[in-house]
Amino acid sequence: DFMMRKWIILAVLLLVVLAGGIPLYLQRNFKEEVVAGPSVTDVFKLSRYFSGIEGTIADTDVFELKGSEEGGKMLIIAGTHESEPSAALTAFYLIENLKVDRGTVYIIPHFNRSGSLGTQPGGGFPLYFSMETPWGEKTFRMGDRGFQALDQWPDPDVYIHYHEGQAMSYIDARNTNRAWPGRPDGYYAEQVTYAAMEMIKKEKIDIVIDLHEAEAMYPVTNCIVVPEKSMSYATGASFYVKGREKFENHVERSPTAFRGLSHREIGDWSDAYPFLLESPGVHLDQITAAKTPELIMDGIDPFVLKAAEKGLLFIPYDENGFSMDRRVGQHSSVIQEIVVQWSKKNPERGLTISAPKYKEIVENGLGYFFKDPSKANKDDVYYQ
Repeated sequence: DFMMRKWIILAVLLLVVLAGGIPLYLQRNFKEEVVAGPSVTDVFKLSRYFSGIEGTIADTDVFELKGSEEGGKMLIIAGTHESEPSAALTAFYLIENLKVDRGTVYIIPHFNRSGSLGTQPGGGFPLYFSMETPWGEKTFRMGDRGFQALDQWPDPDVYIHYHEGQAMSYIDARNTNRAWPGRPDGYYAEQVTYAAMEMIKKEKIDIVIDLHEAEAMYPVTNCIVVPEKSMSYATGASFYVKGREKFENHVERSPTAFRGLSHREIGDWSDAYPFLLESPGVHLDQITAAKTPELIMDGIDPFVLKAAEKGLLFIPYDENGFSMDRRVGQHSSVIQEIVVQWSKKNPERGLTISAPKYKEIVENGLGYFFKDPSKANKDDVYYQ
């Protein structure tokens, strides 16, 4: 009887491990499909600029979109925080739809690749979320804020920013927006930011855009965060989208005493002009109901609505929520207007780009703009 009970207990434990582990294994190996648009001229690994990450979880794909006319260069980074999915979806959308006539645009859809391969432990997030397209449902992985502990462990008791000596939370050792400008022999988060800094300097990148989402109850949301050097371009872009495209978007100044941030260190350590874009991700707020795939896509939540009625939010919010269509649409419009502002003041390093903006994306739905991978040329389909 004792042996029988022992085997039953072992069998139950094994079933529990398999029931919990198999879905995580499948998510980690799930491949997102993106179809290269007509402006994509090359796809390569970030390790081209720092061989130390080659073959590691820190390496990731870079999409090059090059116009027929020489001009300036822009790098768009998505997936710094993979729990903020409008960033990656904006990157995928631009890879498939952005037309580049002058200059070069580089897009990294999963900057923190490790973070894209699993959700936040204990956060209650789903493993996947989906959107409707004219050809069927398109599914994406839901990610985590930092590098997965499975890939980077153990954490230090205190994370020390290498260049400035600033003490931070232990978890920031896995945060790619606390690790800039990076170092070649540091944590993975520091190595991937180091590789990106090498790219920025070697390619002489003019504009760097880091895409994010932030909570509705957090003041730095629905905005552009910039250092002093980028302020005039961000202000012009903000005025334009508010006046012409009729959505709220303000400008926040990058703090000088808080280190490791992309919008601070990129501008300080290179000639590039950095911009961090925040769209409102209601699913990130702690007060929401269940963190469902629907919440991620439509941004509709009764508790957030109640907070809005009490004046506790930093975004305009009603029963229509804050959808993925709106979030990606805002990112698309703001990116394009930053380029317009830059090109006016720097005609010798200007870029000419175009893609559907906020109004068109909201009216049609984001799924309308994604191509069917099963009908695309197989050489144009990339797996992320």
